[in-house]
Amino acid sequence: MGLLLKIFIPLLGAALAFYFYSASENFNEEMLRGKRVIVTGASSGIGEQMAYHLARMEAHLLLTARTEAKLQKVVERCLELGAASARYISGSMDSPSLPEQVLREAENTWGGLDMLILNHIGQSGFGYFNGDVGHVRKLMETNFLSYVALATAALPMLKESEGSIVVVSSVAGRIGGPFTAPYSATKFALDGFFSSLRQEFIIDKVNVSITLCILGYINTESAVRTVSHVIRDTPAPKEECALEIIRGGALRRREVHYPSRAVSSMLLIRSFAPEFLDSIIRSSYRVENVRR
Repeated sequence: MGLLLKIFIPLLGAALAFYFYSASENFNEEMLRGKRVIVTGASSGIGEQMAYHLARMEAHLLLTARTEAKLQKVVERCLELGAASARYISGSMDSPSLPEQVLREAENTWGGLDMLILNHIGQSGFGYFNGDVGHVRKLMETNFLSYVALATAALPMLKESEGSIVVVSSVAGRIGGPFTAPYSATKFALDGFFSSLRQEFIIDKVNVSITLCILGYINTESAVRTVSHVIRDTPAPKEECALEIIRGGALRRREVHYPSRAVSSMLLIRSFAPEFLDSIIRSSYRVENVRR
């Protein structure tokens, strides 16, 4: 059985990857030249790498994150790489006023917006749920409600430009694995809200695309620090992940799966053998290293 799985899952993943990414050859970096793009969570990790890719594509950038010193360095690097313009606003997305401030800056500076990339996350541990409801509530503010607030504030400009919303989510928002209950809850909420919103756009003939990015284990500093002692897998590169997200948004795809074979295979197995998938997930962890 184990040998069959080792053969079957990669083949299945390859087929699904081909299906989901068959349009990738249509992507041209000139699609982003001169586009006005907001990237949240842009001071490190995937957000930082997206900013650099977009800078090379000569986009106008407005970056947000908590740490001002890091944002300053990212903006400087973006200008060196060829960004049409780059600026930042620092602050925590659990602040109710920050989403409006960010969108007001875009409107005052550019007079519009072409792409909103929602990527920020609040800090959350990796372990058994300890009953801290307050933490869940705070994480929902940052990981979910601020996404809703930003998308809502951006919608008038995105309708005018017929632009795009890109939502960076996780396989934890489709499959409930252990040790991530608060984080997983926020990602499931993102999927529900933005998938429903997409349906309403279609009904109302609103030409604003919504791309949900379902990510696996990526080698960002925060992810590796949080889970490397528990997860046996090798993380996928953040640079390539960032480019796939941008490509998916530019092509107005419904979803991006990355790493494509692994994520697509897991989602398919869940649809016809959820308990089997659960057992695979549990067996992939070094449970003895998980803090209670």
